[in-house]
Amino acid sequence: MNRQPAVAGTFYPSNPIQLHQMLDNYLNEAETSAKIPKAIIVPHAGYIYSGPIAATAYARLKKAHDLITRVVIIGPSHRVAFKGLAVSKAQAFITPLGSITVDQKAVELIAKLPFVDYLEEAHTHEHSLEVHLPFLQEMLDDFTIVPIVAGDASPEQVSQVIDTLWGGNETLIVISSDLSHYHDYAVAKQLDKGTSQIIEHLQYERLTDGSACGKVPVSGLLKLAREKSLTIKTVDLRNSGDTAGDKNRVVGYGAYVIE
Repeated sequence: MNRQPAVAGTFYPSNPIQLHQMLDNYLNEAETSAKIPKAIIVPHAGYIYSGPIAATAYARLKKAHDLITRVVIIGPSHRVAFKGLAVSKAQAFITPLGSITVDQKAVELIAKLPFVDYLEEAHTHEHSLEVHLPFLQEMLDDFTIVPIVAGDASPEQVSQVIDTLWGGNETLIVISSDLSHYHDYAVAKQLDKGTSQIIEHLQYERLTDGSACGKVPVSGLLKLAREKSLTIKTVDLRNSGDTAGDKNRVVGYGAYVIE
């Protein structure tokens, strides 16, 4: 069983050549870094809106193209309500750029936890994981994924899953989240700046559903980062009014890295 793309042709181009060119443009415009991130928080909107912001984190994987061989991706559920975390029995996730194998052993390992269940309907139409896959295919040579959709889960549960799969330099953690939704440009900038400060200070207890739609997975990463005495920094903070949208009603996007 393979998980087929749900938002190719809407959130990003379904034509592989156009998709590659779009990603190439975003990534070439972004700065690279000598340091390879261990974990990133990246937005999951349509590429014309959030692609340039996501690219500022993904461009930092350039020197890790042959080092990172497993990517753990956790994003919020937009369509299905459930408790805990959802994994899939899919053997691979498909995008217009090809097939990505799922790390079945890792999925089986976390599925033993009482709050992790197989729930295909949480994955079938979910875009919060899918939009990141082409970026990863563009940046990495050969890798597997551990795709996880977060429902109503606690920071402790999410951090336990991330810690279980933390691994070494071969593993990248990707947390999928947008920031504020549907405020005017000035209000959004102020709110998102405050959220970024909360994220940088690892104060996950202060995050609200309104500050980040991926509050659940973000909180889990921040909790673990605090326990591991890691630091997180903002590498980009913009909104849809800066990229391709109306300034009257914007969605906020941030890119963050733990190196």
